[in-house]
Amino acid sequence: MVLRPATPLDVGRVGAILSSWIDETPWMPRIHTRAEDIAHAAMMVDRGWVTVSANPNITGFLARNSDDIHALYIAPDARGQGIGSQLLTDAMQREDHLTLWTFQHNIRAQAFYERHGFAPVERTDGARNDEGLPDIRYHWQRTPQ
Repeated sequence: MVLRPATPLDVGRVGAILSSWIDETPWMPRIHTRAEDIAHAAMMVDRGWVTVSANPNITGFLARNSDDIHALYIAPDARGQGIGSQLLTDAMQREDHLTLWTFQHNIRAQAFYERHGFAPVERTDGARNDEGLPDIRYHWQRTPQ
């Protein structure tokens, strides 16, 4: 597997991975069309935020603006193979600290981030996110050597 910056040719696959997670998650409201998911992927790729995992097809992606992780999604048929860990570890090697939000309903994501040393620092009722779902802000800090 290779981690590399996303290119404009990757936008469709990145958007499809995001859409598939929304489609298969019962508690997640679909507030955007699949075309809007692709447009959102295009915006993240255009800004240089997206790292993809390719083997040779794209199996997952992480979108990061400096120290803020905006998205980490893995294709359904590629989950449980360590791809998310590789993408997250790559981001952790590039920054001294990272922050991210995840939904309180997303127990799997919470366990994943906590296994990687992230700690919850804030919980909200969801009033500030588009989905209106309660969420959690996580923080990770590199330990001094």
